[in-house]
Amino acid sequence: MMAGPPHPLMQGRAVGLPPAAAALLEAATVALDRQEPAAAEAALARVLTLQPDCAEVWRMCGLLQHLRGDYPQALVLLRQAQDLRPADALIQMNLSMSLYASGESEAAVACLQRACAMVPDFAPGWFSLGEMYLSQGRPAGAITALQRTLDIDPGHVPARIMLAQAEAGLGMAKLASANYREVLRRQPGQSTAWFELASLDVEPFSATDVTRLQRALRRPHATIAARVALGFALVRALEDQADPPAALRALHKVNALQQRQLNWNPALASAQVDALTKAFPEPMQGAADATQGDGVIFIVALPQSGSLLTEQILAAHPQAVAADEVVDLRQILDAESAGRRQPFPQWVGSATAADWSRLGQAYLARIERWRGHKPRFIDRNSLNWQLVGAALAMLPGARVVNSRREAFESCFACYRQFFVSGNDFSYDLDHMVSYWRDYDRLSRHWQQLFPARFLEHDYESWLADPAARVRRLLEFCDLPFDPACVQPARAANGAHVPGGISTEQLLRRDSARSAWYGDSLQRLRALLESVASP
Repeated sequence: MMAGPPHPLMQGRAVGLPPAAAALLEAATVALDRQEPAAAEAALARVLTLQPDCAEVWRMCGLLQHLRGDYPQALVLLRQAQDLRPADALIQMNLSMSLYASGESEAAVACLQRACAMVPDFAPGWFSLGEMYLSQGRPAGAITALQRTLDIDPGHVPARIMLAQAEAGLGMAKLASANYREVLRRQPGQSTAWFELASLDVEPFSATDVTRLQRALRRPHATIAARVALGFALVRALEDQADPPAALRALHKVNALQQRQLNWNPALASAQVDALTKAFPEPMQGAADATQGDGVIFIVALPQSGSLLTEQILAAHPQAVAADEVVDLRQILDAESAGRRQPFPQWVGSATAADWSRLGQAYLARIERWRGHKPRFIDRNSLNWQLVGAALAMLPGARVVNSRREAFESCFACYRQFFVSGNDFSYDLDHMVSYWRDYDRLSRHWQQLFPARFLEHDYESWLADPAARVRRLLEFCDLPFDPACVQPARAANGAHVPGGISTEQLLRRDSARSAWYGDSLQRLRALLESVASP
């Protein structure tokens, strides 16, 4: 962002206060900047004794409570400030942040829109609005707000990165690529821009890009997070230079760096799968309503295994709607665990049919905001392969599609991928193969328990005969055949495709790359052979 004088909105905040009160307000501001909340609170309390009707003091008190995570109290204080000075855009902006943190997203957007209308030349306001839109899955609104930000401040790098993310989310990959390139022109070592540009895969990286990435990695003050993002981008750049040995060395190096930052315990993960098989030795009996959950379709999978393609196939059907990476199932089980003061699945043995029905009803209530009037709701989450037993106890009428891919392709695709969060197993080949083995054996357990409710849908079979596999998938989901499902739209009925590249293209490209490495990946093949199921 370009340096310059403070915006008028940020000036004169203490105008009209007596000198003593103004000095205390300045002391509180300095304390907040230094992350000294107790000192800030003490100074603000003294100002309130001198000037109880000062809107700025109430605003700062609300901001302090927001920073502490006490959003209800922050709202009380900020509304007090708003009552005293309703035309103050900064108060509106702070209020919108606390509204959003409290779950009042629509009120938060409206509040921030009012603030931007009050000060249309204030870039941080438009940036916050763009950020809020993007977090709500509204990329079109985000693009408008972020373009306004850049009209005011062309050097606002976070806004340009976020604009590129929003453009990629709408399939505008070339525009996104151009914005990432503009960021790199301004900040050649910007790790997020390099990594996300590599993920777009719009055009091949050049030899010059390799040099620039290597230079950025040598920066003495680069954080570990930046080195990891740059390292994965370098792998892609070296692949584009057709240099398998160098690319594989870079891949092993960056995975080792990331793995050292994590604390993945493969033995603990395997023990959790053991516990799940023991907790669910047979289907739950005695459900009051065996049809509860009819119409819900869970898609489970390992990462990078074609689950998004499976979602797209189903979401292309006019009777279905999808919600991407839904976390409600996990959240409901976590809340039940907290109430019982026992981790899942330890409490499964004491849960009654009524308990499971109650949890299922809670899930159905939560997905109503997405499902609307569609007969079929698609819940895709790559972590839910561990929760199939619970899901079908809660919703005995639901169906589960296990989206599989050939083990080697799946594991190598994970190893090549930098996950912004989660999937900590993927940065070490031994850990990756152990995780795949646990997934495979638990999937076989679910298939044995729920043969009519659990379908194995593998990418390779779909590739060999798309129409036949789609028919089988639709029949399992009790959906009539629709030709749109054979060639699904890129973002049909909620299914999201990053970067505007079809999921089929991504999977084909992954397979081509693994073949390109050839015998260099023999160790991964050997590890998988050692754990192969009979």
